[in-house]
Amino acid sequence: MNSKYFTLLLAGTLLLSCSNNGNQFDASGSFEATEIVVSAEANGKILAFEVEEGDVLQAAQQVGYIDSVQLYLTKMQLMQNRKTILAGKPDIKVQLEALQKDLDNAYSDKQRIENLVKGNVASQKQLDDANTRIAVLKSKIAATKSTLSTTTSTINEQSGTVEIQLAQVEDQLRKCRIINPLNGTVLTKYAEKDEMAATGKALYKIADLSEIILRVYISANQLPQVKLNQKVKVHTDDGKGGFKEDEGTIIWISDKAEFTPKTVQTKEERANMVYAMKVKLKNDGTYKIGMYGEINF
Repeated sequence: MNSKYFTLLLAGTLLLSCSNNGNQFDASGSFEATEIVVSAEANGKILAFEVEEGDVLQAAQQVGYIDSVQLYLTKMQLMQNRKTILAGKPDIKVQLEALQKDLDNAYSDKQRIENLVKGNVASQKQLDDANTRIAVLKSKIAATKSTLSTTTSTINEQSGTVEIQLAQVEDQLRKCRIINPLNGTVLTKYAEKDEMAATGKALYKIADLSEIILRVYISANQLPQVKLNQKVKVHTDDGKGGFKEDEGTIIWISDKAEFTPKTVQTKEERANMVYAMKVKLKNDGTYKIGMYGEINF
């Protein structure tokens, strides 16, 4: 009886020992992801908002828009203002054309008078008058060019001011569209269609769960055993009493010690100083934010 009891006790001890050795992990922690809160960039009523928790969204996908009627009307008004301003822009070529014709005629008259003077038919005074007329026309053309150029520059400046105002309104109109910033899964929805939005108001939270981070904590004695880009084994409960194993990569190791997080069960363990470490791994949908996991170096 004693021999049989001893045999059973030994077998149980060996089995327990094997089981414990198989479940010894170097570090443990919980899964997390980079979460981004998407906020409104404009004020107004949310006219469309096609977002639900759990939706998988693509980067640059439009998921809704905010009322922009007043901004659109402002844009139309500015476009009309620009059109009115540009309508007053002078046509320099047309306005100088008549003066240029007068100058051409003045040169022709001068040439004719020069020939008459050579034949003693016209006087020197007539030739001087012809030269004076040419000089006056040249001065008038130069003055007109200067005046028209100044007027054109002023109109261009006024038009440029309106262009800047139009660009500002265009930017505000773009911000009325709710654009999703990255590929990811909607975690939390904070707003609904027909609610009023204000700049900075949170609309929804999203995270890219195709890759997930396991944040674990290691002791100072374990630091020499790990390095950046090192491959490690990640273990999670498989729901059947065993463990699912996957491979992850160490992407960050803290250079400062901290107290063990309060999620650790015992008070004694929480008093220990540890180093945080992040392990990245591919996620096929198995891993969820907040799940616990363990690693082996």
